[in-house]
Amino acid sequence: MSDGTELYTVGQIARRTGLSVHTIRFWSDCGLIAPTDRSAGGYRLYSATAMGLFDLVRTLRELGIGLEDVRKILAQQATVAEVAEVHARALDAEIRALKLRRAVLRTIAVRGGTTEETMMTHKLAQLSAAQRRQVIDEFIENTFSGITLDDDAKVVADWMRELPDELPDDPTPGQVDAWIELADLVAGEDFRQRLRRIALTDASPVVSRYSHELRSPALEHAGLAVAESIAPDSAEGRSVLHRIVEPDMPAGERGELVRWLETVADAQVERYWQLLAVLNGHEPSPSAMPAFTWLISALRAHG
Repeated sequence: MSDGTELYTVGQIARRTGLSVHTIRFWSDCGLIAPTDRSAGGYRLYSATAMGLFDLVRTLRELGIGLEDVRKILAQQATVAEVAEVHARALDAEIRALKLRRAVLRTIAVRGGTTEETMMTHKLAQLSAAQRRQVIDEFIENTFSGITLDDDAKVVADWMRELPDELPDDPTPGQVDAWIELADLVAGEDFRQRLRRIALTDASPVVSRYSHELRSPALEHAGLAVAESIAPDSAEGRSVLHRIVEPDMPAGERGELVRWLETVADAQVERYWQLLAVLNGHEPSPSAMPAFTWLISALRAHG
């Protein structure tokens, strides 16, 4: 039985630890684990303590910890816990990158784009949180440049900046696709002009009265009319309309309301909010456009 002073050859260390002779010699040559002694023939000999260190180094290497960090641990310049924390964070970052790459590949497969589109998809998905936020910040600033926004409009502009700090750890192809679509949307001059027109819309008394009160009844009643295929210009359509606006609304106010609705009920603006919802991990609200399109038609038909 060993009294703790027994020395082991490289071959014995290899058989007991499962390491290759080449690896044991390499770690020894690197200065990680020096031989305890030499035999009369000059062969390296190691103590039981050294054998335990070989087991430790093998474990650390299997966990992906580099030789320099292993050297620090053996030299007691860093603890295993400290090095493990650093490597765990590095692995987290690598896993996120791999999941993002997988999502991009799935998106490319679904989109079936050209080589240029594939490169653009990859480039956009790789943007950092700060870079993505800069894209949106510049879009908001350029869109509303020279316009004095009231308090409500300022709140909306702030909401439009609400991108997540980063894409999720395991982004779905839909989230990658949403970011790509959003980046394409905000790059369009037409979309900027649509938002400017909405911001410049005068808040007349009629608009002020209906802007906060119209959405809920419109979605409820006009939405049901769309679902039941009720024609906006029919007698039944008139009945539905009068559940949303007063039957005796003056023609001038009715026309003003129509013009305002045609400006603010914008499919592209709604799409912007839907894409933000997807990126923030929320289920986007169903489109309100069919209901508002029906309402506009009904207002025109029964004016």
